Amino acid sequence: MEDNETRKKIEVCFSPYLFPLFKDEFDIIVVIDVLRATSAICAAFDNGVAGLIPVSTIEEAREYQAKGYLVGAERQGQIVEGFDFGNSPYSYMVPELKGKTVVLSTTNGTKSINIAKEAGQVVIGSFLNLDVLCEWLEKQDKHILCLCSGWQNKFNLEDTICAGAITDYLVNTGQFRSEEDSSIAAKYLFLSAKDNILGYLKASSHRRRLKNLNLNEDIKYCLTPNQAPVIPILVGDTIQLIKESVSV
Repeated sequence: MEDNETRKKIEVCFSPYLFPLFKDEFDIIVVIDVLRATSAICAAFDNGVAGLIPVSTIEEAREYQAKGYLVGAERQGQIVEGFDFGNSPYSYMVPELKGKTVVLSTTNGTKSINIAKEAGQVVIGSFLNLDVLCEWLEKQDKHILCLCSGWQNKFNLEDTICAGAITDYLVNTGQFRSEEDSSIAAKYLFLSAKDNILGYLKASSHRRRLKNLNLNEDIKYCLTPNQAPVIPILVGDTIQLIKESVSV
Protein backbone atom coordinates (compact mmCIF):
# COMPACT_ATOMS: atom_id res chain seq x y z
CA MET A 1 0.00 0.00 0.00
CA GLU A 2 1.24 3.48 -0.87
CA ASP A 3 1.54 6.14 1.82
CA ASN A 4 -1.23 8.70 2.09
CA GLU A 5 0.66 11.48 0.30
CA THR A 6 1.26 9.47 -2.87
CA ARG A 7 -2.16 7.86 -3.14
CA LYS A 8 -4.61 9.48 -5.53
CA LYS A 9 -7.94 10.88 -4.35
CA ILE A 10 -11.30 9.28 -5.01
CA GLU A 11 -14.15 11.44 -3.77
CA VAL A 12 -17.92 11.71 -4.18
CA CYS A 13 -19.93 14.84 -4.94
CA PHE A 14 -23.60 14.33 -4.09
CA SER A 15 -25.07 16.69 -6.71
CA PRO A 16 -24.18 19.16 -9.47
CA TYR A 17 -25.12 21.98 -7.08
CA LEU A 18 -22.08 21.08 -4.94
CA PHE A 19 -19.73 20.54 -7.88
CA PRO A 20 -18.10 24.01 -7.69
CA LEU A 21 -16.68 22.99 -4.29
CA PHE A 22 -14.81 20.07 -5.89
CA LYS A 23 -14.18 20.93 -9.50
CA ASP A 24 -10.57 22.14 -9.44
CA GLU A 25 -9.10 19.15 -7.61
CA PHE A 26 -9.63 16.22 -9.98
CA ASP A 27 -8.37 14.86 -13.29
CA ILE A 28 -11.24 12.49 -14.12
CA ILE A 29 -14.94 13.15 -13.45
CA VAL A 30 -17.17 10.06 -13.44
CA VAL A 31 -20.69 11.30 -14.14
CA ILE A 32 -23.38 9.02 -12.72
CA ASP A 33 -27.11 9.11 -13.43
CA VAL A 34 -28.29 5.58 -12.75
CA LEU A 35 -32.00 6.26 -13.43
CA ARG A 36 -31.53 6.67 -16.32
CA ALA A 37 -29.22 8.82 -18.47
CA THR A 38 -25.82 7.22 -17.91
CA SER A 39 -27.39 3.76 -17.95
CA ALA A 40 -28.98 4.58 -21.31
CA ILE A 41 -25.62 5.84 -22.61
CA CYS A 42 -23.89 2.60 -21.60
CA ALA A 43 -26.68 0.55 -23.17
CA ALA A 44 -26.37 2.60 -26.37
CA PHE A 45 -22.67 1.92 -26.75
CA ASP A 46 -23.09 -1.72 -25.84
CA ASN A 47 -25.60 -1.86 -28.70
CA GLY A 48 -23.16 -0.34 -31.19
CA VAL A 49 -24.01 3.37 -31.25
CA ALA A 50 -21.04 5.24 -32.74
CA GLY A 51 -21.36 8.46 -30.74
CA LEU A 52 -23.70 10.36 -28.46
CA ILE A 53 -23.94 14.13 -28.09
CA PRO A 54 -25.23 15.21 -24.66
CA VAL A 55 -27.06 18.54 -24.63
CA SER A 56 -28.48 20.40 -21.67
CA THR A 57 -31.55 22.09 -23.14
CA ILE A 58 -34.54 21.16 -25.26
CA GLU A 59 -33.69 24.08 -27.54
CA GLU A 60 -30.29 22.56 -28.35
CA ALA A 61 -31.94 19.20 -28.90
CA ARG A 62 -34.36 20.73 -31.42
CA GLU A 63 -31.46 22.35 -33.26
CA TYR A 64 -29.80 18.95 -33.71
CA GLN A 65 -33.13 17.42 -34.72
CA ALA A 66 -33.47 20.07 -37.43
CA LYS A 67 -30.07 18.98 -38.77
CA GLY A 68 -31.32 15.42 -39.20
CA TYR A 69 -29.99 13.76 -36.04
CA LEU A 70 -31.92 11.12 -34.12
CA VAL A 71 -32.65 12.86 -30.83
CA GLY A 72 -33.77 11.59 -27.43
CA ALA A 73 -35.22 14.04 -24.94
CA GLU A 74 -36.57 13.38 -21.46
CA ARG A 75 -37.99 15.65 -18.77
CA GLN A 76 -39.54 14.53 -15.47
CA GLY A 77 -39.08 10.89 -16.51
CA GLN A 78 -41.10 11.16 -19.72
CA ILE A 79 -40.30 11.52 -23.43
CA VAL A 80 -40.58 15.12 -24.59
CA GLU A 81 -43.23 15.43 -27.28
CA GLY A 82 -41.83 15.54 -30.78
CA PHE A 83 -38.62 13.60 -30.13
CA ASP A 84 -37.63 10.12 -31.27
CA PHE A 85 -37.18 8.59 -27.79
CA GLY A 86 -36.37 9.46 -24.19
CA ASN A 87 -33.73 8.02 -21.88
CA SER A 88 -34.93 4.45 -21.49
CA PRO A 89 -32.01 2.08 -22.04
CA TYR A 90 -34.32 -0.11 -24.11
CA SER A 91 -34.75 2.71 -26.64
CA TYR A 92 -31.09 2.27 -27.56
CA MET A 93 -31.20 -1.51 -28.05
CA VAL A 94 -32.56 -1.33 -31.59
CA PRO A 95 -30.72 -2.12 -34.83
CA GLU A 96 -31.56 1.28 -36.32
CA LEU A 97 -29.13 3.05 -33.98
CA LYS A 98 -26.07 0.89 -34.64
CA GLY A 99 -23.29 2.95 -36.17
CA LYS A 100 -25.21 6.22 -35.70
CA THR A 101 -24.39 9.34 -33.69
CA VAL A 102 -27.42 10.29 -31.62
CA VAL A 103 -28.27 13.26 -29.41
CA LEU A 104 -29.65 13.10 -25.86
CA SER A 105 -31.04 15.69 -23.46
CA THR A 106 -32.26 14.69 -19.99
CA THR A 107 -33.49 16.27 -16.79
CA ASN A 108 -30.29 15.63 -14.84
CA GLY A 109 -27.59 13.51 -16.49
CA THR A 110 -26.70 15.41 -19.64
CA LYS A 111 -26.59 18.66 -17.68
CA SER A 112 -24.10 17.07 -15.26
CA ILE A 113 -21.93 15.90 -18.16
CA ASN A 114 -21.77 19.40 -19.58
CA ILE A 115 -21.05 20.95 -16.18
CA ALA A 116 -18.22 18.47 -15.58
CA LYS A 117 -16.45 18.79 -18.92
CA GLU A 118 -14.85 22.12 -18.03
CA ALA A 119 -13.12 20.56 -15.02
CA GLY A 120 -11.58 17.32 -16.25
CA GLN A 121 -11.90 14.23 -18.41
CA VAL A 122 -15.52 13.05 -18.29
CA VAL A 123 -16.24 9.32 -18.12
CA ILE A 124 -19.73 7.79 -17.95
CA GLY A 125 -20.53 5.61 -14.93
CA SER A 126 -23.44 3.37 -13.99
CA PHE A 127 -24.11 -0.01 -12.45
CA LEU A 128 -24.22 -1.41 -15.98
CA ASN A 129 -20.49 -0.84 -16.56
CA LEU A 130 -19.36 -0.94 -12.94
CA ASP A 131 -16.61 -3.58 -12.96
CA VAL A 132 -14.95 -2.63 -16.24
CA LEU A 133 -15.06 1.05 -15.26
CA CYS A 134 -13.51 0.40 -11.83
CA GLU A 135 -10.70 -1.65 -13.37
CA TRP A 136 -10.03 1.07 -15.94
CA LEU A 137 -10.02 3.84 -13.32
CA GLU A 138 -7.56 1.87 -11.21
CA LYS A 139 -5.08 1.91 -14.11
CA GLN A 140 -5.29 5.66 -14.74
CA ASP A 141 -3.39 6.79 -11.62
CA LYS A 142 -5.35 10.06 -11.53
CA HIS A 143 -7.42 12.00 -9.00
CA ILE A 144 -11.05 10.92 -9.54
CA LEU A 145 -14.36 12.52 -8.61
CA CYS A 146 -17.68 10.71 -8.84
CA LEU A 147 -20.30 13.34 -9.70
CA CYS A 148 -23.81 12.18 -8.83
CA SER A 149 -26.42 13.79 -11.06
CA GLY A 150 -29.05 13.52 -8.33
CA TRP A 151 -32.53 14.84 -8.98
CA GLN A 152 -32.85 18.52 -9.87
CA ASN A 153 -29.66 19.34 -7.97
CA LYS A 154 -30.73 17.33 -4.88
CA PHE A 155 -29.16 14.22 -3.36
CA ASN A 156 -30.44 10.82 -4.48
CA LEU A 157 -29.73 7.32 -3.26
CA GLU A 158 -29.10 5.37 -6.47
CA ASP A 159 -26.34 7.63 -7.83
CA THR A 160 -24.69 7.83 -4.41
CA ILE A 161 -24.70 4.04 -3.98
CA CYS A 162 -23.11 3.60 -7.41
CA ALA A 163 -20.47 6.21 -6.51
CA GLY A 164 -19.92 4.34 -3.26
CA ALA A 165 -19.28 1.12 -5.17
CA ILE A 166 -16.58 2.82 -7.24
CA THR A 167 -15.07 4.41 -4.13
CA ASP A 168 -15.04 1.12 -2.23
CA TYR A 169 -13.29 -0.67 -5.10
CA LEU A 170 -10.62 1.98 -5.60
CA VAL A 171 -9.85 2.48 -1.91
CA ASN A 172 -9.46 -1.29 -1.54
CA THR A 173 -6.73 -1.31 -4.21
CA GLY A 174 -4.49 0.62 -1.82
CA GLN A 175 -3.75 3.19 -4.53
CA PHE A 176 -6.50 5.65 -3.59
CA ARG A 177 -7.65 7.58 -0.54
CA SER A 178 -10.90 9.29 0.44
CA GLU A 179 -11.02 12.21 2.83
CA GLU A 180 -14.48 13.72 2.35
CA ASP A 181 -17.41 12.65 4.52
CA SER A 182 -19.53 12.42 1.37
CA SER A 183 -17.23 9.69 0.06
CA ILE A 184 -17.28 7.77 3.32
CA ALA A 185 -21.09 8.00 3.44
CA ALA A 186 -21.39 6.81 -0.16
CA LYS A 187 -19.14 3.86 0.54
CA TYR A 188 -21.15 2.75 3.56
CA LEU A 189 -24.45 3.20 1.71
CA PHE A 190 -23.09 0.88 -0.97
CA LEU A 191 -21.94 -1.69 1.60
CA SER A 192 -25.43 -1.62 3.14
CA ALA A 193 -27.16 -1.98 -0.22
CA LYS A 194 -24.86 -4.21 -2.27
CA ASP A 195 -26.57 -7.54 -1.56
CA ASN A 196 -29.95 -6.27 -2.78
CA ILE A 197 -29.69 -2.92 -4.52
CA LEU A 198 -33.16 -3.18 -6.04
CA GLY A 199 -34.74 -3.89 -2.66
CA TYR A 200 -32.67 -1.25 -0.87
CA LEU A 201 -33.90 1.40 -3.28
CA LYS A 202 -37.54 0.32 -3.09
CA ALA A 203 -38.55 3.47 -1.24
CA SER A 204 -36.21 5.87 -3.04
CA SER A 205 -37.84 8.94 -4.55
CA HIS A 206 -36.78 8.41 -8.16
CA ARG A 207 -37.63 4.72 -8.16
CA ARG A 208 -41.12 5.65 -6.97
CA ARG A 209 -41.30 8.39 -9.61
CA LEU A 210 -40.42 5.97 -12.41
CA LYS A 211 -42.62 3.20 -11.03
CA ASN A 212 -45.56 5.59 -11.21
CA LEU A 213 -44.73 5.99 -14.91
CA ASN A 214 -44.81 2.17 -15.36
CA LEU A 215 -41.05 1.98 -15.93
CA ASN A 216 -40.32 -1.02 -13.71
CA GLU A 217 -38.33 -2.86 -16.39
CA ASP A 218 -36.08 0.16 -16.82
CA ILE A 219 -35.49 0.25 -13.08
CA LYS A 220 -34.56 -3.43 -12.86
CA TYR A 221 -32.20 -3.18 -15.82
CA CYS A 222 -30.46 -0.03 -14.56
CA LEU A 223 -29.89 -1.50 -11.10
CA THR A 224 -28.40 -4.79 -12.32
CA PRO A 225 -24.59 -4.53 -12.51
CA ASN A 226 -22.32 -5.33 -15.44
CA GLN A 227 -24.82 -5.76 -18.26
CA ALA A 228 -23.08 -3.26 -20.56
CA PRO A 229 -19.28 -3.58 -20.07
CA VAL A 230 -18.28 -0.43 -21.94
CA ILE A 231 -16.35 2.74 -21.08
CA PRO A 232 -17.95 5.79 -22.72
CA ILE A 233 -15.78 8.90 -22.52
CA LEU A 234 -16.40 12.49 -23.61
CA VAL A 235 -14.17 13.67 -26.46
CA GLY A 236 -14.91 17.29 -27.33
CA ASP A 237 -18.70 17.50 -27.35
CA THR A 238 -19.33 13.86 -28.24
CA ILE A 239 -19.29 10.76 -26.05
CA GLN A 240 -17.36 7.93 -27.67
CA LEU A 241 -16.47 4.39 -26.76
CA ILE A 242 -12.88 3.71 -25.74
CA LYS A 243 -11.00 0.49 -25.33
CA GLU A 244 -10.19 -0.63 -21.79
CA SER A 245 -6.45 -0.27 -22.33
CA VAL A 246 -6.60 3.40 -23.39
CA SER A 247 -5.31 5.98 -20.88
CA VAL A 248 -6.33 9.63 -20.68
